[in-house]
Parts: sequence; structure tokens; C-alpha cells
Amino acid sequence: MKVSIIGGGGRVGSDAAFALQLGGIVREIALMDMNQETAAGEALDLRHGSAFTSSQVITSGDYSVVDGSDCVVITAGLRRRPDESRLELVNRNVALFKGILSSLKGCKLNDGATVLVVSNPVDLLTELTVQSGIVPRHSALGLGTVLDTCRFRSLLADHFKVGARDLNALILGEHGDSMVPILSSACVGGVPIASIPGYTPEAVQEVFEFTKKSGAEVIRLKGGAGRAVGVAIKEVVESIALDREAILPVSSHQTGKLGIFDISISLPSKVGRRGVHEVLEPAVDPKERELLIKSAEILTKAYAELPA
Repeated sequence: MKVSIIGGGGRVGSDAAFALQLGGIVREIALMDMNQETAAGEALDLRHGSAFTSSQVITSGDYSVVDGSDCVVITAGLRRRPDESRLELVNRNVALFKGILSSLKGCKLNDGATVLVVSNPVDLLTELTVQSGIVPRHSALGLGTVLDTCRFRSLLADHFKVGARDLNALILGEHGDSMVPILSSACVGGVPIASIPGYTPEAVQEVFEFTKKSGAEVIRLKGGAGRAVGVAIKEVVESIALDREAILPVSSHQTGKLGIFDISISLPSKVGRRGVHEVLEPAVDPKERELLIKSAEILTKAYAELPA
């Protein structure tokens, strides 16, 4: 499987490429960036380590390098300021993103190719990708709340002093301020988190609030997020490559689950070859359902107000 990363010279794109190299699943990684020298440098750096990682083809160049891709990952975009919401970023990023979509239309993607949107605000840009018709609707998806879920599980595991891989909890909805923690099904090794020593509703809410602002905190501390985003991208791309049908909270165009229509938002989804195979309707409590519908309404309104 060939994966092309648009924005591959940037922090997120290069970290995603490195994660995919360490995973050793994909056959080819192509880096495309407006700064072609930076992308070439990242590709060369990756190739230098290939003897100790995996035998992959690693290339860089202009949009022609995207031809023959099975998955295109879009990480290019303007960086969010620490005090800026992801939705506030939209006006600065939409024109740039539409230019990327226009260029992608000229690329020769393989049959069944997918487009994975990472650039923010990811839900709105995913919906733009869906409407562009570059790939079928189910083949256009966004990273959505995969990263938020990863952060939430890791931070909850720290709080409960358990292994992060034993912690199961979802964040759904917008990848942004209206994201919703699904605590009604959260558990540690199958045990509801309310039964775990150290649990209080206030403590878990505090962890969630920190999760929600974690991206801004990483930006404040080191200038931008990269490592965890790269790992989250790897999780989605490898599920596509292996046709694993992993259940992941990716953002995709909704057609009625939980009463949500005609906007891209994160719900639990089977992810495999060609993209989203099925969106699952989670059993949530009434308050969680209400918050998810509100999150969808916020995104629908924001999408309607996108600059032409």
C-alpha cells in the first residue's frame, strides 16, 4: 500500500511518516510539501534509518509523487495558536485546503483509494473533502476524535495508575470544544471505571477538561503537537492497509446514526480498505446523546458559514 502525506515536511506529517516507518506495514511512503527541500530532507532522514526499521520505498516531490496512492493523508495547514479554537482556525485554513483538494483532483489515485484528513478544523475539512467528490463518501474520513480518545485514555490511565492499553473510553463528536466523553461505557479491563479506586465524577471530569485543552498545552510548551498525532494517524492508516475493520472514532459523513445527518463528525466506525465500512450507533445515556446532537448542530452551523 502506498501512502502519500501532503504536508509531509511539517511536524505532524513527518511524525506520521516516522510512525508508519516504525510500523512497517505500508509498502511506500511519499512526502509532498510546498517546501520541497524540507520534504526531501525528511524523506532522506527516514531512508537513512530504513536498514534498521523496514524495507519501504520512501520518496518526496511535488503533487506528481501522489500518483498511484492507496491512501492520501492531508496534514498541511496553518498551525493553531495556543489561544485559538479549532473552529476559529477555519477561516485561515479553508482557502489553503481547497487549493489542496483542487490539486488532488489532478492526481491519479488507485482504485479504492482513501483520503484521511488531519488538518484542522478536521470535521469541516472532512466534509469539504466528502463534497469534493475526489473519492466516494465512505472513502473520505477525518482523524476526528481518534487523537482525543488516545489522549483521554492515556491521562485516565495515569489517574487510575493502570496500563493505558487496559483503559477503554471514547470521546466522540467534534474534534474541538464540543467533544463529548462517553463515560457510560468507560472501563478498565472490562470493569466500569466507577468501580476503580480513585474514581470520582469530579476527578474524571478534571481529566477530561485537561484532555480537551491538551493540544493547546502542547502547542504552548513545545510549539506544536506531533508525536501522539503521528501515532493516531498510524492507527487509522494501518487499519485501512490491513482491512482490519478496527472500531475507531473517525470523522465521516453521517446519514442518521443518533439522528445526525449531513455533516462529518466522529462516531465509532469500522475502518478498513476503502475507508469507513460501517458507522456504529453507540448506546449512550440521554445526556451524552443530547451533547452529541448539540456538537453536530455546532458543526452544521459552522459548515454553512464557511467562506466560499
